[in-house]
Amino acid sequence: MSKMKKGLLMFLFSIFALGTILAACGQADDNEVETPADTGDTGEEVEDGEGTAEDTGDFVAKMVTDEGGVDDLSFNQSAWEGLKQFGEDFGVEVDYQQSSDASDYAPNLNRLARDPETSIAFAIGFLMEDDIRSVAQQHTDKQFAIVDTVVTDDDDNTIPNIANITFAEHQGSFLVGVVAGLQTETDHVGFIGGVESGLIKKFENGFKAGVKAVNPDATVSVQYAQSFNDAATGQSIANTFYSNGADIIYHASGGTGNGVFSEAINRARNGENVWVIGVDRDQHEEGEWADGNVTLTSMVKRVDQAVYQVSQMTMEGNFPGGEILEFELADHGVGIAESTENVSEEILSAVDEWTQRILDGEFEVPQTDEEFEEFEI
Repeated sequence: MSKMKKGLLMFLFSIFALGTILAACGQADDNEVETPADTGDTGEEVEDGEGTAEDTGDFVAKMVTDEGGVDDLSFNQSAWEGLKQFGEDFGVEVDYQQSSDASDYAPNLNRLARDPETSIAFAIGFLMEDDIRSVAQQHTDKQFAIVDTVVTDDDDNTIPNIANITFAEHQGSFLVGVVAGLQTETDHVGFIGGVESGLIKKFENGFKAGVKAVNPDATVSVQYAQSFNDAATGQSIANTFYSNGADIIYHASGGTGNGVFSEAINRARNGENVWVIGVDRDQHEEGEWADGNVTLTSMVKRVDQAVYQVSQMTMEGNFPGGEILEFELADHGVGIAESTENVSEEILSAVDEWTQRILDGEFEVPQTDEEFEEFEI
C-alpha cells in the first residue's frame, strides 16, 4: 500500500489551522498551496436531494452521502460544507447525491461515474467500501475518493483510481475522554456508537483510554445503535445511560446522535446536570436550549478540510490515487472543538498537557479492544 508522507500532511493542515482564505474566484497558482478558512456551520439550511454551487469551470467535484444524509449535523454535513467551500473559493461546480439507505450507495456512485462532467467522486463513509471498489474497478478512467477506510483489491493493494482519506479518531477521542474523566461528578460516563466496526471502535477505545488515564475509578458504559441514522434509538440508549447514573455521553453515531442531544436537553429542562460530547464537527449548536447548552465539547474531525484539500490536489493535477492520507493530531486533522464555554480552564490545561504527551510519543493511544486492555500510561 502507498501512504502519503506525513510531512506533507502536517504542512497542509498547519496552513488550514492558520485559516488562510482563498480568493473568491480563480484557481490557485501551481506553485502555491492555498487552503480554506474553517468552514464550520454556515447556518444555511441544506435540503434533501441534490445541491449545486455555481458552475464556472470545467472541474466538477461530487460526493455521495451515507445513510445519515447531508444534513446529519455531523459527518456528512461536514464533508458537504468542505466541498461547498471549495466550490465557492475556486468557482467550480460541486454537487451531492443523497443516500437514504445502503441500497442507494452503488446506484449513486455509478451515476457519478457515468457522468462525463464528474472530475472526482467522493464516497462519504466506510459503509461504501465494497460499492466504491466495484464501481472504481469498472470505471478505471474516473477518479474517486473515500473517507474513513482504505479500499484494496484481492491482493491487498490499494486501487490506483481511489484516494483513501483516514483520520486518527482515537487520538481526538482520547482528548475528549480526558475532558469527560475530569468533568464527571458521578464517575460514570457513556459512549454511544453507530454501526459497530473497526472504525467506530477507534472512537470508543480512545475515549475509554482518555477517561481512565485521568480517572481510573470511572465507569464507561458502551452501547451501539447499529445505525448512523436512528435518532429514536440514540435517545433511548441515552435515556438508559443517564437513568443509570452517567452524567456525560460521547456519541460517535452521526444522525443517531441527534437523539442523544434531545434526551440531554429534556433532562436539562428538568434540572438535571447532564452533558453530551459531540463528534466530527463542533456540535455546540446542537446542545442549545432556552436556558443553557448541554454540549460539553466535541471531537472535531476535519472531514471538511480533507475533502477540500483532495479536491484541490485533484484539480491541480495531483490526484492522490492509491494513496492513504492519514490526518492525525499532529496535522490538526483531529482535536477538540473551539467552543469551550462549558469546559474549565483547569481541564483545558490538562487537555493541552495530554496533547503534548501524545505528540511527544510518550504512549500510543489504543484503537482496538485488545490494545485498550493492554493500555498503560
